[in-house]
Amino acid sequence: MSSEEKFKEISPADFFYRNRDIAGFSNPVRALYTAVRELVENSLDACEARGILPDIILFLTIEGQADSERNIVRIRIADNGGGIPPEHIPNAFGKILFGSKYTLIQSRGTFGLGGKMAYLYGQITTNNPLEITVGYHKRIYFFKIMIDIKKNAPIVLERQEKNNPKKWNGTIVSFTLEGDYFRAFPKILEYIKLSALVAPYANITLVDAYGRLIRFSRSTTQMPNPPKETLPHPHGVDVEMVKRLAEENRKRTLISFLTRSFHRVGKETASKILEQLNLSPNTLVGELGLDEIVKLTQTLKNYDGFLPPDASILSPIGETLLKEGIKKELEPEVLAVESRKPQAYSGHPFIVEVGIAYGGKITPPEDGNAIIYRYANRIPLLYDEANDVSYKVVNKLMNWKRYKIDPRTDPVRIIVHICSTKIPYKTVGKEYVADRPEIEREILNGLRNVSREISFYLSRKKSMEREKRRLDVYRKYLPMIIRFAEEAAGGKVKVRESSVKALLSLMDKYRVLHEETS
Repeated sequence: MSSEEKFKEISPADFFYRNRDIAGFSNPVRALYTAVRELVENSLDACEARGILPDIILFLTIEGQADSERNIVRIRIADNGGGIPPEHIPNAFGKILFGSKYTLIQSRGTFGLGGKMAYLYGQITTNNPLEITVGYHKRIYFFKIMIDIKKNAPIVLERQEKNNPKKWNGTIVSFTLEGDYFRAFPKILEYIKLSALVAPYANITLVDAYGRLIRFSRSTTQMPNPPKETLPHPHGVDVEMVKRLAEENRKRTLISFLTRSFHRVGKETASKILEQLNLSPNTLVGELGLDEIVKLTQTLKNYDGFLPPDASILSPIGETLLKEGIKKELEPEVLAVESRKPQAYSGHPFIVEVGIAYGGKITPPEDGNAIIYRYANRIPLLYDEANDVSYKVVNKLMNWKRYKIDPRTDPVRIIVHICSTKIPYKTVGKEYVADRPEIEREILNGLRNVSREISFYLSRKKSMEREKRRLDVYRKYLPMIIRFAEEAAGGKVKVRESSVKALLSLMDKYRVLHEETS
């Protein structure tokens, strides 16, 4: 006896409720860490997008015990970003795949999903509402909401509004979730420390479950230039994208469509493309058939005459800020950083920044594995390291012997940052970057350059240490040699003590000059 298959549609919220593992909520430790990470990223983005020096306070409190491995943890985070218009607050927090991240711009968030996945996970594990307080212009708004999972819609349980006499702008979010606080806390602390390393202009304060205050204070007021929204580069398009753009520009001429809808396409280049397709520049986009759109897409992807993507739309950390952050958080003896020139993969611009910190307060790795601080659009990546492109370059492609550095045993930390309008993550959880050849090559060349600087410093340091030992020998034995010479001459020759001191002083000056010029 056969039974008919049942077909039905589910909402995005229902899909992620059933498949929360793919967004990083796979176990109590990972879930709590991911929730904190997503909220901190949202707060940093909210401030940086408006050029505001971030002041972020994160509270973690334990409100109960779910079982032997899970606590009921309340997360409360406050930032001084620009706030959110009140009409968007319910959907911004209670509707999956609704947000401001769906434009082509460099940002920490990629899918507009992480924060809402944290709220959704909190709801399905504790059934408590999400509380949001927003300071926006002259008013303060308070919402208490839950998510209707089947409909993918917010349920507003409470809404309040009052005056904002102090003109505070920002957002406070508070909710509970199940998580393994004690095992997750070290990862959370590491994440915040590494975030402070690449954002030395931010104040980030963590108050833990015991009321201890851990503060990462800003050491500079300089901020990177904010990223700019851009158009798709022709080499990165597909048929669906071109179809959507054509639908939005039906009344434009083809020449106008190509120059205004794609990145770095001028009239001359557009005319050559249309000539290849035997299409008139004055033809309206709405007159194109599906076959013509497919041919146009293929031509755009394969045309070699386009300029590469303009990387001025990106916002790298910059060598100055990266040095400042490394000095503040790691306190090394020496460091070297490099911000590489912009490159592109599949029509997406990217910039690789690398750094090596050596000595000082840095200790050798305890487990004999190189310690790599990986970042993508300023997000610290702490999981799945062995699958990441940086791990491959550091452990398989770099010839460390050439630079007389061994990151497995020496006091070394390696920093790799990739910024792009589209980071090639391998999973929705955003924990490791695919080994695209273009990115791999940039990381490798950058590490070679900074390793050369560190190697030169270490060689110079050893040379100076040899000179110092040599001078110490002279300082110890020269007076003895002089006395022996005087005795051998039967007292007929007398070397004045001041002459010996002058000679040693001259040798000291030579050593200092050698150190300054090497």
